[in-house]
Amino acid sequence: MWNDDDAARCSGELALRVYTSQLLGRDPSLVLHGGGNTSVKLREVNVLGEAVDVLYVKGSGWDLANILEPGFAPVQMDHLLKLAALESLSDPQMVSELATHVVRSGAPAPSVETILHAILPYPYVDHTHADSLLAVTNTADGARRIRDIYGDDVVLIPYVMPGFDLARLCAREFPRQAHAHTLGVVLLNHGIFSFGSSARESYERMIALVGRAESYLERNGAKRLRPAQVVAPAASRHDIAQLRRDVSVCAGFPVILSTHDDAKFLAFAQRGDIAQISQQGPATPDHVIRTKRVPMLGRDVGAYAAAYRDYFARNAARAGRPKVMLDPAPRVALDSAFGLGCVGRSAKDSGIVRDIYAHTIDVILAATALGGYRALPEQDVFDVEYWDLEQAKLKKTGAPPAFAGEVALVTGAASGIGKACVDALLKRGAAVIALDSNPDIVTRFSRPDVLGLHCDVTAPAQICRALDLGVRSFGGLDLLVLNAGIFPGGTRVAGLADEDWRRVMQVNLDANLSLLRETHPLLKLALRGGRVVIIGSKNVPAPGPGAAAYSASKAALTQLARVVALEWGVDGIRVNTLHPNAVFDTGVWSDEVLAARARHYGLSVAEYKINNVLKVEVCSRDVAELAAEMCGSLFDKTTGAQVPVDGGNERVI
Repeated sequence: MWNDDDAARCSGELALRVYTSQLLGRDPSLVLHGGGNTSVKLREVNVLGEAVDVLYVKGSGWDLANILEPGFAPVQMDHLLKLAALESLSDPQMVSELATHVVRSGAPAPSVETILHAILPYPYVDHTHADSLLAVTNTADGARRIRDIYGDDVVLIPYVMPGFDLARLCAREFPRQAHAHTLGVVLLNHGIFSFGSSARESYERMIALVGRAESYLERNGAKRLRPAQVVAPAASRHDIAQLRRDVSVCAGFPVILSTHDDAKFLAFAQRGDIAQISQQGPATPDHVIRTKRVPMLGRDVGAYAAAYRDYFARNAARAGRPKVMLDPAPRVALDSAFGLGCVGRSAKDSGIVRDIYAHTIDVILAATALGGYRALPEQDVFDVEYWDLEQAKLKKTGAPPAFAGEVALVTGAASGIGKACVDALLKRGAAVIALDSNPDIVTRFSRPDVLGLHCDVTAPAQICRALDLGVRSFGGLDLLVLNAGIFPGGTRVAGLADEDWRRVMQVNLDANLSLLRETHPLLKLALRGGRVVIIGSKNVPAPGPGAAAYSASKAALTQLARVVALEWGVDGIRVNTLHPNAVFDTGVWSDEVLAARARHYGLSVAEYKINNVLKVEVCSRDVAELAAEMCGSLFDKTTGAQVPVDGGNERVI
């Protein structure tokens, strides 16, 4: 993807380093979600006027696809070379040494492979975890195959866990194997390095080296494998929600479970040898850090958890030092009925698992076609999963958001109170299924934790379709906010048409009955108990003339909520109602309507907006924040409540 015009716009070597790093990062078959790293060695003049050699290496937390110059950590080269000469250095000590020899305040933490970059005697160094290379190395005779592909064009390093020990091994082996025409380094079961005197040379060497592995797969019938015929998915939304519940119980907290039933994943899950090929381990240690688990098969989470605890006990004893066991819940589920299930504390996390496992499948299938997939031994996987550096990261992790791992559904979510409810729930960490009759809802929120669906809630078939899609995207349902409704123009009873009456009842009442009925089985499975918030109206306790249909529908909805609270308490589901009034930043209130109502009361628009006891304006956000709080721990022991959000209405009080 090198482009001369784009490269010409780069001012300096570091800018070119950024450019080619982004080129590598744009290809997910090379690096995924923060994987891989790149570097450049520069000579700079410090504040004392001294010329110093500095290694700029990709910093922690940055992704190659969108890295910028601040994403590279500048580290003193002379100190790195001295560290490489040590016989031993613990990884926590190494991280400390790297951090204390960064020459720019505020720079990110250097990669754990910084010393390895430093000892390779080339200005530019690139490192990826190319799928095609991993497919070759993750076989029984991977080392021989690498030699068949590259001859002595690359230095071959046996697997060692990333960190100081790997850098030290490379510092010893590279001078022994390298020669004037060496193009790169292959780390078995890990990845590949390329290098060069320029950004372009290092980048194009990486592309060429990976291309040779791809050509090898092609020649051996292990490239572009087509999925086998698959059986259509058979799992119901209740099946998926039950699995999510079981995984959440195993983890000890709510999780997102996204399922993917396209042909690639179904074909893999339905293979006759799936129990063998899927249980070998990750394609690279860089992936076990992110997925944290080998796959589970079927839906017996309890048996999986028991096996994982046994795995921990067996390998912790071999490791010879105490560790704190991570939660035993799986992060990947393979099931012939729904394909691939991906587990995470958030929708973003489950998406990362999906991306990584999609590439893992490619590696497994290609390696299988070469004669058999063989990943790292169990102890090596354990050592990476329970690496001191990973355990240290866990200790630094703060408390998750209140609704992390939970799933909410909001109706009328495209604008007004509904959109504000989506925002409030997202802020608290929930994933949201957002329904609206406005087609714009599909693109209104462009983020992985919102599924916007165009849905007419008066159509039961559309409700069921929306729930099916929502459960397949996030795994279940914990929170329900029933907000969608219509407010027809003022019509007194004497002139109220049957058709208009029925339409209001259909939207404001009947649709909510359907939603409550269809979501009940899902809400019952919520780990922390289901929560429902109904958006009622001030018109329930204090109706006004000309709003018979609206007032009656909201009163009936409130009564329905009271009955549901009585019936669903045994299932641990809380149901509460909010009664807002005069929320002027919604679609109901156009400038013309607002001005007309203000004139009717002999007030200015500004006065009309605060025409309540507290003299405050009530906004959509005010209603939404209280709705979200009613789903939180402060209201754990409250159900059947009706709370006004109106600034104090004299008629209600």
